[in-house]
Amino acid sequence: MDCKEIRELLPDLAAGMEVATPEVRKHLASCDACSTQFHDFQKTMALLDEWQAPEPSAYFDTRLQARLREEMARPAESWLRRMMPGRYFRPAWAALAAAVVLMAALAIGNRTYFVETEAIATRPPTLGLPVQPGTAVGDLQALDKNDELYADFDVLDELQVQDDGAETQ
Repeated sequence: MDCKEIRELLPDLAAGMEVATPEVRKHLASCDACSTQFHDFQKTMALLDEWQAPEPSAYFDTRLQARLREEMARPAESWLRRMMPGRYFRPAWAALAAAVVLMAALAIGNRTYFVETEAIATRPPTLGLPVQPGTAVGDLQALDKNDELYADFDVLDELQVQDDGAETQ
C-alpha cells in the first residue's frame, strides 16, 4: 500500500472503527510521515473522548425566550433588505437593480409581442364553404375583396360634387 491509501484509512484506524491489517501495520512501521500522522490522529481522538459538552447557563432559556419576543416584535423587513447585508445596501443599488429588471422585462415583453403579432394571421382562413350573398358574412367578404374598387367610388363622388357645384343625392 502507498501513503495515499494509508492516509485515507488513518481517521478510521485512529477512531477504532477499522482494524489495521498486517500490510497497514508494516507501512506504518516503515513510513515516518504516516506513523506521525496516525499518532496525531490518536491523540486527537483521545482528546475528543475526554471532552464534555458544557452545560448551558441557568438563564439560557429565559434569555432565549426574551430574544425571540424581541425578534417577533420587530417590524418585518422587505425581502430585499433581508437578502443584502446592511452595510452594502444602498437605495441607489436597489433603484439600479429595479431599473435593470424593468428594462429586461420590457425587452422580453416587446420581443414576445412583436414575434407573436407577426405570427397572427390577419385574414381568417377560408374553409371553402359557400357564403350566401346578403348575409352579414357575405357582405363583409364582398367589402373586403373590393375595398379598392369602393375607394375609387369615393373619388368619383368627390369629382361629381366639384363638377355640379352642389351635392346631389
